Amino acid sequence: MSDVTERDISNLEARVREAGLRPTRQRLALASLLFAHGDRHVSAEDLHEEALQAGVQVSLATVYNTLHQFTEAGMLRILPVEGSKTYFDTNTSEHHHFFYEGEERLVDIPDGNMAVTNLPEPPEGMEIAHVDILVRLRPKRKH
Repeated sequence: MSDVTERDISNLEARVREAGLRPTRQRLALASLLFAHGDRHVSAEDLHEEALQAGVQVSLATVYNTLHQFTEAGMLRILPVEGSKTYFDTNTSEHHHFFYEGEERLVDIPDGNMAVTNLPEPPEGMEIAHVDILVRLRPKRKH
C-alpha cells in the first residue's frame, strides 16, 4: 500500500463505511489493492498473492470472506467463470465479458449494440437481477 496516499485511505474508509461495513485494517488493505488502480477482475487467490507481496499479512480465508462481504455490500460483482474459479469485478455496472480460454483472463466487452432479448419469465415471486454474458475466446484453429 506504499503508493496509496492518506487521502486515498480516507476515501476507501468512507466507501467501506457507506457500504455498511466496518473499515478494519485488513478490509482497508484489501480495498486499497482492489480499487486503487481502476476497474479490474481478480480471483481470491490472485488478491491473496498481491496482499502478501504488498506486506499485508492476511489469510486466504479472510480474502474470500472480505471479497464476499464487498460483493454483498454492492462494492464488487461476482463472476463465476470456470468450475472452481470465481472472479470479482470492481466494475459493478451492467456490462459483459470476454474470457480468454487458456489464459484465464477476463476483459470487459466494450459498450456497443449488444442486446439481450427474449429472456424467460422469472418464476413467481422472482425478478431478474441482471444478465451476465460471458463470451469465451480461443485462438483460431488452423485447418
